[in-house]
Amino acid sequence: MNSIEKGSMKRGDFLRSLGLSTSTLMAFYCLGTTMTACGSKDDDPNPDPDPDPGSGGNGVSGTTTGNNINFTVDMTKSPYTDLKTAGTGRVIGDVLVALPTTGSYVALSKICTHEGNTVGYRKNQNDIQCPVHQSEFTLTGAVKQGPAVNPLKTYTVTVSADGNTLTVKA
Repeated sequence: MNSIEKGSMKRGDFLRSLGLSTSTLMAFYCLGTTMTACGSKDDDPNPDPDPDPGSGGNGVSGTTTGNNINFTVDMTKSPYTDLKTAGTGRVIGDVLVALPTTGSYVALSKICTHEGNTVGYRKNQNDIQCPVHQSEFTLTGAVKQGPAVNPLKTYTVTVSADGNTLTVKA
């Protein structure tokens, strides 16, 4: 066996020395241990830094995921202050909350009924779209354009009298 000086061989060279093919190396690289090499959080139109922020310390308290959605958002706390501005939307747990350019707050499932990708609010069209296969939904969750055929689940939204607190319930 050949002696190799520490640090002189790169990972790819080492793996090739084991007789692994290029396609195997690419699969290894893409999957890695955290599966971050082939994708990016920047690809998500509605990044959700905390998928279940139910602790309340960041402005959200209650259940934001699963079948029993029931949470409150303090819109005076970052990052939710933008929800007071018409034409904005934000994913909170499993729910897309938006204040459309016209009308009042809506809350819908963030999960596209076509293949389960995350949908987002589109200000210019004042609707919901799945950026992966371009399914479009109305603000009531109805399908405007496929390939999705089933509507998005909707939730009840109430806003406090002072406009600082938003509550979403199943």
